[in-house]
Order: sequence, then C-alpha cells, then structure tokens
Amino acid sequence: MVTSLKAGDAAPSFALQDQDGVTRRLEDFSGKNVVLYFYPRDETPGCTTEACQFRDEHSVLEELGAIVLGVSRDDQASHKAFADHWELPFPLLVDSDTEISNAYGAWGEREIRGEKSIGMIRSTFLIGPDGNLAHVWAPVTADGHAEEVRRTIEELAK
Repeated sequence: MVTSLKAGDAAPSFALQDQDGVTRRLEDFSGKNVVLYFYPRDETPGCTTEACQFRDEHSVLEELGAIVLGVSRDDQASHKAFADHWELPFPLLVDSDTEISNAYGAWGEREIRGEKSIGMIRSTFLIGPDGNLAHVWAPVTADGHAEEVRRTIEELAK
C-alpha cells in the first residue's frame, strides 16, 4: 500500500535516534522544511544513489531552509557506516520497529521486479514549516529524486 497521506495533512510526529545516537524529533525542526525520505536499506544500489544525490543537493537544500532526514529499519551501526562511507551530511534515522514508517504509509506491500513483498516503500514527505505535509512523493524512483525535491522546494518558496 502506498501512503494515504497527502499535502495539507498534519505530519505524524516522530522521535527516532540517528546514526550517532541523537534523538531527532519532528518538533525540533519547527519553522523549517523537513525532507523526510524513507528508503529500504543502507548500502544497496538504489538507496546509495538516492542518498548520494541528497548529499550532492544538501547545501542548496540547506540554503532553502530545508533539513534532510533519511529513515530505514537499519540499525545505528549500519547507518553510521553508510553515512561515513558516502560522507552523508544529514541524519539517518533508525525505525527498527517500523512504527514511523507505518505512520507515514512507507511500510507495506511493494513490488520489485515483479516480486511482491512486505517492506519499505521508497517515499518522501516534504513537511512544511507549519508541521503539515507540503508535498508527498510515493512511490519514488531513486535516481533524480533529490533534484525533484529541490525544485519543488524552490517552487514553493516563490
């Protein structure tokens, strides 16, 4: 199932630890745009492409007042190794029990190369400064997605 959340809905709150053990809460970013992207697994081809493209867009996103947060079920050590390996300048959040992924509709049935399974549905939520969803991308194609997110934030800023 792809998320039922849509632009204008209140973003589900979260409190998750990042790769350094710091608890990150949605409320911590009040007044900023938050790019909350859900991805299946550290160090896999699509996830690496997406993360590295968010890395490459990071300084522009910051200039636009946006915070980038990645979310997967991987543990803190896996996130730390992934972030260090690819020099990711943003937090990767651990959602081991999929509570937040479920709240956003990013966990459920997905199809990859014709095979159906239960897992993380690659999706991204742009949370506006007011705590409501400004844009939802679900499902997402990894390559080129970070640029699409940047362009959307630029459009919304006009």
